[in-house]
Amino acid sequence: MQKQLGAWFLAAFMGCGVTVANASVYALPVQGNIVGALEAVTTHRDDTLLDIGRFYDLGYNQVTAANPGVNPWLPGQASKVVIPAEYILPPKPWTGIIVDIPARRIYYFPVNDRVVYTYPVGVFLPGWKEALTATRIIAKFKMPAWNVPKNIHAWFEKKFHMDIPWYWPPGAENPMGELAMETGLSGIFIHGTYHPWGVGMRASQGCFQMFPENVAQLFPMVPVGTPVRIIDQPNLVGVRDGQVYLQSYKPMHAYHKKGIPDLQRAVVTIKSFMVRNRIDEHIDWDMVRHIVTEDNTVALPIGVGAPSYATLSAALPATPYAYAPYGPSANGAAVPPPLPLASAADQEHLHVQVTFPDQKP
Repeated sequence: MQKQLGAWFLAAFMGCGVTVANASVYALPVQGNIVGALEAVTTHRDDTLLDIGRFYDLGYNQVTAANPGVNPWLPGQASKVVIPAEYILPPKPWTGIIVDIPARRIYYFPVNDRVVYTYPVGVFLPGWKEALTATRIIAKFKMPAWNVPKNIHAWFEKKFHMDIPWYWPPGAENPMGELAMETGLSGIFIHGTYHPWGVGMRASQGCFQMFPENVAQLFPMVPVGTPVRIIDQPNLVGVRDGQVYLQSYKPMHAYHKKGIPDLQRAVVTIKSFMVRNRIDEHIDWDMVRHIVTEDNTVALPIGVGAPSYATLSAALPATPYAYAPYGPSANGAAVPPPLPLASAADQEHLHVQVTFPDQKP
């Protein structure tokens, strides 16, 4: 078992791609469709999962679902936190911008580079629904103003009894943040936000909200005319080194009110992927059921004999998270300053010992 788990580490944790903190760009795989790798850190006393997730370009949904049982606000001193920075890429074509709504992630494939940039986004609130369609970036704005659409104004009045302004001037209090890219869909933008801690949540009336530092990186790279594809892929199936993986996100049932059950949808997606790619592997369907039920957002191998997430995460080496929490300057639309290191006292972590399930300490 130990040798077998060691092989899974080489496949799952040592995969190609940039895995340095705060780096959102990965080389496209020569074979397969998976980038990045799982990592783990240990916390100091002042950390939150939101701080760690933001540093690693993870939305709230990802970092919390990948760490069940860890208090998002008070993880505690020297708690182990898994960084699920391993991604099954959305279905091809890999061109322009792809937004996967249930994943709450955006992917950008530059025209002339074999790389992908990926960032978390906030998506629409319950009761709203975004079209699954193809469009383009039709305009870009620095320091945008916001003319509030009538339906949004009416929604605030009905739900919160708030008469919000019809016009929001550019600046720190603008809900669109400091940078915005307009799509060809009426009123739908990819933009920053003055409430960055809502990234990875259902927090908008249709637009896609990004961390200010992420949109600052993406904005200058994306030319007007870039294609945008909005998709609903709660179950992403991938292959790396001949092994089939499943990455499952909580489905957005606004798209599946009368659809097939979640598990059946995942099974169909897996089988279709294997047929298209001529893959012959025995799948552990009990593991698939477990992954779909948990929606833990982690890309996991699903072949017979593959280790469970509990086994993989327990054996994953962890290093101390070295940075202080985001301060008040990170609570608005501006790009926050670089994070300082945590205090010397807070950095006195014990590294987590790696013990394989069948190996005595």
